[in-house]
Amino acid sequence: MCGIVGYIGTQQAAPLLLEGLGRLEHRGYDSAGMAVLGTGGALRMAKRSGRVRDLAEEVPARFGGKVGIGHTRWATHGPATDANAHPHADAAGRVAVVHNGILDNASALRAMLTDDGIELASDTDTEVLAHLVARSGADTLEGRVADALAAVEGTYGLAVVHADFPDRIVVARNGSPLIIGVGDKEMHVASDLAALVRYTTTVAYLDDGEMATVTAQGFTTYRHDTAQLHRTHRDAAPVDVDPSAYEIGEHESFMLAEMLEQPRAAERVLRGRLNERFGTSHLGGLNMDAREIRAIRRVKILGCGSAYYVGQMGASLIEELARIPADAEAASEFRYRDPVIEPDTLYVAVSQSGETIDTLLAVQEIRRKGGRVVGLVNVVGSAIARECDGGIYLHAGPEVAVASTKALTTMFLGFSLLALQLGRVRDLSISDGRRLIEGLLKLPEQIQAVLDTEAELTVVAKRLAEADSLFFIGRVRGFPVAREGAQKFKEITYRHAEAYQTSELKHGPLALISEAVPTVALVPDDELVDRNVAALHEIAARKGPLVVVTHEGVDLGDLAHSSTTQRIDVPRNEKELDPILLTIPLQLLAFHAANHLGLDVDKPRNLAKSVTVE
Repeated sequence: MCGIVGYIGTQQAAPLLLEGLGRLEHRGYDSAGMAVLGTGGALRMAKRSGRVRDLAEEVPARFGGKVGIGHTRWATHGPATDANAHPHADAAGRVAVVHNGILDNASALRAMLTDDGIELASDTDTEVLAHLVARSGADTLEGRVADALAAVEGTYGLAVVHADFPDRIVVARNGSPLIIGVGDKEMHVASDLAALVRYTTTVAYLDDGEMATVTAQGFTTYRHDTAQLHRTHRDAAPVDVDPSAYEIGEHESFMLAEMLEQPRAAERVLRGRLNERFGTSHLGGLNMDAREIRAIRRVKILGCGSAYYVGQMGASLIEELARIPADAEAASEFRYRDPVIEPDTLYVAVSQSGETIDTLLAVQEIRRKGGRVVGLVNVVGSAIARECDGGIYLHAGPEVAVASTKALTTMFLGFSLLALQLGRVRDLSISDGRRLIEGLLKLPEQIQAVLDTEAELTVVAKRLAEADSLFFIGRVRGFPVAREGAQKFKEITYRHAEAYQTSELKHGPLALISEAVPTVALVPDDELVDRNVAALHEIAARKGPLVVVTHEGVDLGDLAHSSTTQRIDVPRNEKELDPILLTIPLQLLAFHAANHLGLDVDKPRNLAKSVTVE
């Protein structure tokens, strides 16, 4: 959450900072600001609540300087106001700081500064960093930042400029990502690769506990032990990324572009990983041999939000195919219950960005206690990818919209590949392995077939958009799909949407069914189809409108002729793989409902893309 950019070089900084902030706005869009060191080291700031475009209107025509830092905010401490927008400065206006993360001891530090006569200008935790840097007596900016960091507890990715040191930016990381981009006689800083790729694809990733001095000629890295600095060695390396992948292109939104890219993303994650001869998958990145796989007695999947729900889908796949007990848990709660880490359990961390702080902390807890953890991540070089013992890279390509679509689809396919490999090493027959491979190879074309029904789904979505509250229901494989569908709907339409097991409706939730409460029901043609259809009749008997996502040929009985029932058919695949095909129409329903309501689908209120704070 929140976005940081920085520039030092031969060009004017302000236009580059504004352009970078625009590319990072998916990380936070409550407010934005920037600080530039002008001629003679004069520090000038501009900041404003609202979007980056609002900041652009605020920046004076003459805002010169070739060194600067910028920030787009997702509010934590204090509301979205001009005063709380970053950067934050010291009382003399000589130091400017931008910061992602949360300082746990901010209240105590604010009280200390107030007692010392400093008048704080904001409600934020970040402001204390500017005052702490200004109070340091160290001879260098690096020393002053290290002194400030020695006093704070919590997470941070930060960048600091100082009028007395106009030739440098000092950056530091602890739990919140920071990347240094190397250019020709210029350097860039960012919290996300999206802000850099237009200018350079040669980057260095800072590790937790690491600082760097960035000048126009290069960068130097350090570790800080309390306030002591120790040089480290870190090389920049090229990353394989197409800058055009971060562009919206001809589409009206990133979310739409990313939904439409799902067939190609599915092909990428499967490419080179299927062995049809032996009916298995090849996942060399797991760093596990057959003996180690056979020793696994349990699989525990950890993720947050959509990654948690697709983790539930993955757990079901693993149990069905590999016959290993598997479950998914919200990573945000995992470490707080002091979990028992078992040596014969395989832990799987799922994150699009690879920087989700709750999931990262769970990974660190597992490793601290001696467990084996592998990652399903979409960003090479991300914190979770570096912390894990191995993993599966998702190949989804950059995902900018807050609501995850193509990354979720590739996560499901990643779990399919993992379940297939675990199963074949154990008791899954070669014929079943080949059956699953045949199904996987069909998925890109079938996903496209669902996307091609967009026009008719738009009509259904408009009806759902008029409801204040909805149910999403499913059983067994369908329940995680229902949870993901409810998540998508609530996060971009702002309508209340609740997911329930279909079998649990009669144990309480039926009391809420009425003409005003639609139900979106997942009814695949599986062993539970008759029970699912019976539950739909219970809803209809209470005058509840229905949207049924099912397979062609499923007999809905009298409901098929009801004016309050709308049917959406998806292609059939193997029953284990059906969940992802059931998920695609739910993405489209949420998207078109939000569009009908005139909402910003890419930047839903109160949310941000990469959740790097607890």
